[in-house]
Amino acid sequence: MNYTVTARCAAGRRAHGHASLLAALDQALSLAAAGLAEVAIIDGDGRSRTPSALYQALFGPQVAQPQAKVA
Repeated sequence: MNYTVTARCAAGRRAHGHASLLAALDQALSLAAAGLAEVAIIDGDGRSRTPSALYQALFGPQVAQPQAKVA
């Protein structure tokens, strides 16, 4: 399946194609961390997700590990 990563920057919208879901997610997270707006990953069926929503769908929410008590 093909995936397209889109983002809005000062010069307009950018779009990058990827054959791998993980490659698309990696780039989308990088673009969001760089401060680009409206970052989305669109799959071959036209479904659009934000990088954080896709990450959570793939890997689930992170569960906080209990802290060891310091004596």
